[in-house]
Amino acid sequence: MTTTPTGETIMLDPAEAEATLYRVAICAFMWHPHKDVDEPGWTITEDLDWCLAPLAGLPTDELADLRTTVQTLITTPTADRQAFIRHLAALSGDTSFDNL
Repeated sequence: MTTTPTGETIMLDPAEAEATLYRVAICAFMWHPHKDVDEPGWTITEDLDWCLAPLAGLPTDELADLRTTVQTLITTPTADRQAFIRHLAALSGDTSFDNL
């Protein structure tokens, strides 16, 4: 759950949160340091856009913060993903990850 600048509460559909998590996992699994050389035309921007597409209804500032987080999760194999999973769960009202 998140709040817009006007005070409106936005809650994600759990399917949107799950789709985002799935997409981030796929991109992180497929990324490697020289991907742009090995796959001409590929850009991290494409992956970020695809990963965040299910979250299009979130406020712009929330999306910008998540974009930065997702880029780190894709390009840093040792990045801790638990906070991201908890955040997506909170946005969708899912309490099953509260103990992470």
